[in-house]
Amino acid sequence: VQLQACGGGLVQAGGSLRLSCAASGRSFMSYGLDWFRQAPGKEREFVAGISWSGSSTAYADSVKGRFTISRDNAKNTVYLQMNSLKPEDAAVYYCAAEYLSGGSYDYTPVPNGMEYWGKGTQVTVSS
Repeated sequence: VQLQACGGGLVQAGGSLRLSCAASGRSFMSYGLDWFRQAPGKEREFVAGISWSGSSTAYADSVKGRFTISRDNAKNTVYLQMNSLKPEDAAVYYCAAEYLSGGSYDYTPVPNGMEYWGKGTQVTVSS
């Protein structure tokens, strides 16, 4: 199983980036696909998640209204559109997959709950 994230880079505050994560190696039906991030010296934190159907999404309060998660199941790919970026959004962003037993996000995902992880992609935001 592989989760391959890409799309990170350097952007000015107020700018936008779109991250992509391609999943392969198994069927991800019934799996939620999530984005986490980790800044230097900080714990890995949940950013956004989306259910298999796309009908259920979840966002961290810090990114609501600025980030949008979406997925294309035909391509087994999840996207994170990040707008109005702030310096505090700078981090390594990771995609992850978890079995979503209820099919919806009625909780906040945590790192220990993920079944699969991809390698991260660096996002740097200059002020």
